[in-house]
Amino acid sequence: MATYAIGDIQGCYKPLRKLLKAVAFQPGADELWCVGDLINRGPKSLDTLRYLRDIGDSATVVLGNHDLHFLALYYQCTPDTINGRHTLDELLAAPDCGELADWLRHKPLAHYDSVLGTHGIHNYLMVHAGIPPLWDLDTALALAGEVETALRGPDFRKFLNKMYGDKPARWKDSLTGRKRLRMITNYLTRMRFCDARGKLDLQIKEGVNEAPEGFRPWFEFEKITNSKTSILFGHWAALQGVTQRDRVYALDTGCVWGRELTMMRLEDHKLFSV
Repeated sequence: MATYAIGDIQGCYKPLRKLLKAVAFQPGADELWCVGDLINRGPKSLDTLRYLRDIGDSATVVLGNHDLHFLALYYQCTPDTINGRHTLDELLAAPDCGELADWLRHKPLAHYDSVLGTHGIHNYLMVHAGIPPLWDLDTALALAGEVETALRGPDFRKFLNKMYGDKPARWKDSLTGRKRLRMITNYLTRMRFCDARGKLDLQIKEGVNEAPEGFRPWFEFEKITNSKTSILFGHWAALQGVTQRDRVYALDTGCVWGRELTMMRLEDHKLFSV
């Protein structure tokens, strides 16, 4: 049995299957952890979701911003101000789209587990974008749970409609309602740069050298680098898989932009790419 964590697939179904074939992935014996953004931009979002659903418990998925956007589109919750460009028409027209949307809506925003590796037990937190430097592991999981509860509850359409936006820009424990849920969602699914107090800059999408004044990549803060838990994330293709930090693994290597799809075997940290 092996456990693999894979970067943003974004509907790149053929590279996904090619990569799994290269490691002789066996559903039912092996596990595939997906860092989110399973769909959109690439050509085969429908095939990608069907495959991940069909391998059942062998797939562990966290939600990315593109996955959440699909849910808002399917449930007709997108605000009028949101750009309508996407590559999801085939998925949205599929007869099983409702089943796939319901399957996706019940996935978490953060996943924590331990894997027995070649050098003992490895503890992993998997999120799509990252966690801010003012949260510890327990806080991140608890706050992710608040969004998961909203997404799975009877008023999930209200959450999907109100999740869009860049404000508030910084976390406060006193945040409530839609602002609280939006802030949590933006940290976990959209963050790249922040400051020491957790204020976000969501405009810059380039590499670490393009940090706005006063901001740094979220994973460069001491609370993150000193953590004994390894963090798996995607979202930031411009990093090209490099963080220069121990136990912080960037897995989005830009397959949808014509580069590679990358996967890491968690037992020994070996990388595989196609």
